[in-house]
Amino acid sequence: MSPSFAFLVHPRTSLAEDLGRVWSPLAAVPERFYDTALRRLDPPPVRMAGVRIGGHDVGHVLLVPYGARHLLADPVEGRRRVVRAVDRAVRLGADVVGLGALTATVTGGGLALRARDDIGVTNGNAFTAATVDAQVRDLLDLATRGGRHVAVVGATGSVGSAVTRLLARDGAAHRLTLVARSTARLTALADAVRPTVPTVTATDLAVVAEADLVVLLTASTDALLQPHHLAPGAVVLDATQPRNTAPGLAEARPDVLVVDGGIVEIPTLRLVGGDIGLPDGRAYACFAETALLALTGHAGHFAIGTPTLEQVDHIRDVAADQGHLGFRPAAPTSFGAPLVPARATAVTA
Repeated sequence: MSPSFAFLVHPRTSLAEDLGRVWSPLAAVPERFYDTALRRLDPPPVRMAGVRIGGHDVGHVLLVPYGARHLLADPVEGRRRVVRAVDRAVRLGADVVGLGALTATVTGGGLALRARDDIGVTNGNAFTAATVDAQVRDLLDLATRGGRHVAVVGATGSVGSAVTRLLARDGAAHRLTLVARSTARLTALADAVRPTVPTVTATDLAVVAEADLVVLLTASTDALLQPHHLAPGAVVLDATQPRNTAPGLAEARPDVLVVDGGIVEIPTLRLVGGDIGLPDGRAYACFAETALLALTGHAGHFAIGTPTLEQVDHIRDVAADQGHLGFRPAAPTSFGAPLVPARATAVTA
């Protein structure tokens, strides 16, 4: 049997919209019904799609039937439902399971699953960090206002911490502003990178108003970033799911460029059945990491908790080796629409 993988997803902000991706008539059911039913009932995980890459069946997408707000409000129940989905992945014959979006958050980045020896586990955050790091470099080259000042919101999270340390290690940013809720963890991260790059910390989003580029990497379900938070001509890279930006931000601030983050192109990728909100040939980087591990025969767990920079460099090398299949940052989009070059150029003016 060829190596295969399973990737876990869950309904995001709109339960009806995302359950409609499993079976389109489900999109017509009232949101309030789903909110109550998914909290009170205990539906089993759903195999919502098969995964084909290069013309071969290589995996499955499994839906954890519990919404983003449910997962954050009751992480214990959320974790139990994730475990059920992992059990389903084992029964499907998967060698590795990837934890999409908040399924990683409620399992501590996969730490709650590390005792399992019947399947490899990854939170996909090593390749997400590598992809976001590459996008940050491209955007700084495109739209810097002169300071290469990067603000990382959600800096102490699994991806945020790795991205911060990459930017400091490789000198891509000349100034860092780190934003998160935990002062103690912010201080520890800042102390680690400050010898390399000037760094300030804050728990208030207002501090990003001086940044050239704002990178969003939180686990919030809300559109946190508002028009008044941003400097004139700033660029925003939103790599969150559910997203931390709303289309109204771009409408209210036409001088600001909002770019979708953490998305990878795999041209031959096809989902057979449902979809995860991206067109054929594109995937979230955490999904791509899971696929890379399966395609290359990786055994055991990979990224658990916060990925090390060695893991980031390793999965980047693995992606390069599989370059004939893609596995590189996708052409930039903004709220799913292709980025118009003239629009991007205007940001630099």
